[in-house]
Amino acid sequence: MRLELLLTTLTALLATALNPLPSPTPPTPPSPPPVIPVATTWPLDAPAGTRPAVVRAWDPPSTEYGAGHRGVDLAAPPGTAVRAVAPGRVSFAGRVAGRGVVSVELDGTGAPPLRTTYEPVRATLKKGAEVTAGEQVGTLETPAGHCPESCLHWGLRRAGTYLDPLSLLPPRLLHPGPSRLLPLTGPPEP
Repeated sequence: MRLELLLTTLTALLATALNPLPSPTPPTPPSPPPVIPVATTWPLDAPAGTRPAVVRAWDPPSTEYGAGHRGVDLAAPPGTAVRAVAPGRVSFAGRVAGRGVVSVELDGTGAPPLRTTYEPVRATLKKGAEVTAGEQVGTLETPAGHCPESCLHWGLRRAGTYLDPLSLLPPRLLHPGPSRLLPLTGPPEP
């Protein structure tokens, strides 16, 4: 009797070890709200009808800590004014790993809010400052090894998720077309 009980118990243990129960699938976290193109300007000035040159594009990593490029690099010489792309509040202005960084939480972009980052930048505003679209938040510093030539690294995050900052720009800023003259509906009023 004892031997039968021992054999039954060993068989059950062996079956469990060789065929473990599937672990429960963790619930899928809700996907973050979509990025709405709220930007009304590029973060750098460019001649009329042009846009800053993208020297390195967004290249999301395949895993959380994998290789990739978590933003875009825009060509510009040191000393160029760096501007907020949309209204918001400066959430950080200081140095990280020896580089000047400015972060702006964007108004009306959901919860958690979208946050843009600009580096290497010498901040002209302090944490907590309210900014309008196009307002200067800093000045581009001398390159610190991120780009072969001088550039602004422009990033976008929602909480811990990196996103493509170009998705903030409406099509008219991404792909400027020729000017178009529209007909008048009547003679001008004096």
